[in-house]
Amino acid sequence: MKSITINGGRPLEGKITASGSKNAALPILFATLVAKGVSEIENLPDIGDVRVAIEILRGMGVSVERGGGVTVIDSTNARYSPPNPFLIGKIRASTYLIGACLGRFGVCSVGEYGGCSFSNRPIDLHIDAMRSLGAYSDAESMLLPLPRAGEIALRLPSVGATVNALILASSIKGESRIKGAAREPHVSALIDFLVSAGAEIRAEDDVLTVKGGGLHGGKTRIIGDMIEGFSYLVCGLATHGEVKVDGVDWDTLLSPLSALTKLGYKVAVENGVASVTEGAVQRALAVTAEPYPGFPTDLQPIISPLLAINAGGVIIDKVFSERFGYLEVLKAFGVRSRRIISGAIIERTGLFSAEAVAPDLRGGMAAIITALAAPGKSVIHSADIVLRGYERLEEKLTSIGAQIRTN
Repeated sequence: MKSITINGGRPLEGKITASGSKNAALPILFATLVAKGVSEIENLPDIGDVRVAIEILRGMGVSVERGGGVTVIDSTNARYSPPNPFLIGKIRASTYLIGACLGRFGVCSVGEYGGCSFSNRPIDLHIDAMRSLGAYSDAESMLLPLPRAGEIALRLPSVGATVNALILASSIKGESRIKGAAREPHVSALIDFLVSAGAEIRAEDDVLTVKGGGLHGGKTRIIGDMIEGFSYLVCGLATHGEVKVDGVDWDTLLSPLSALTKLGYKVAVENGVASVTEGAVQRALAVTAEPYPGFPTDLQPIISPLLAINAGGVIIDKVFSERFGYLEVLKAFGVRSRRIISGAIIERTGLFSAEAVAPDLRGGMAAIITALAAPGKSVIHSADIVLRGYERLEEKLTSIGAQIRTN
């Protein structure tokens, strides 16, 4: 496992361009299974999760070639074989194989899916959605011998279940409706790809109407990573510097940017470039993470160091109420906090350097941000879990003045 060494306490200044979105790339990669033919994907990030997804696809006979900023995926000769359990266990996005394999092959094994273990993350909503379109369970597999268009009613706006429902519905001839669908930008990105592959999809608030069947290869460009972009803005603020970020649709981050304003920072977006500078007043902040367009659950660990550096605050998470294990890691740097129902109170604290273990992707990035802010030498162990979601992390942070080394 890799570790990251940081000499912190240095203001970070400069400009970073966000890479392609991890959360958008993974659903589209697995959707190429139902888009029979050759698909072209631009701006695909070179990160751990994407490399694992590509390896899973290649194990099913899919050709993947990368070069010149374009990834060419040919699923014409894809064949079903139970995916490698080791690979499935490495990424949460492997759950998208449920809809993709049922849509292409009529069968999918259901095993232990991977990803960050920050909360209980069942797949019952995914399975229920598949059953609504004719699938049924047989021992450790799901089967779909007679696919049928139908109506899916999601009791929660689950991104994963929405993705699986979209992929499967797009592969079935006829009209399906998905009610209670998630509306995150990466869901919209998947819709754009499926439309390019021949599906007809209409979105009205949280209801998606899908006319599927006969998909062919599609073409798309992966949207900029909103989570990565906001993370680098926070890196600048936590170190009392100013980092500018482009490559992101900032209209998708209105809630997080509003949170920075409430903290007392000055936010500006000009010509697609966002910058945030310190204001005269520091305020406590109450953040509630909830489905889009609310504050993203992936960003609640990221903003937590700013609460500690400023006047403290409260974070509530309505998506993953137990997603606060990272606070135990931040305690090593001096961050004081206590848990409350579905959330945590973070106190204003002074920071110092420390050694810590990255608990998960976003919690690990929160530890890196804290280490960048804390004077002295810090080491973040198990850094692979962070590098699987942030492309060229060391290179980008070094470009804005960080003293950072990956070992």
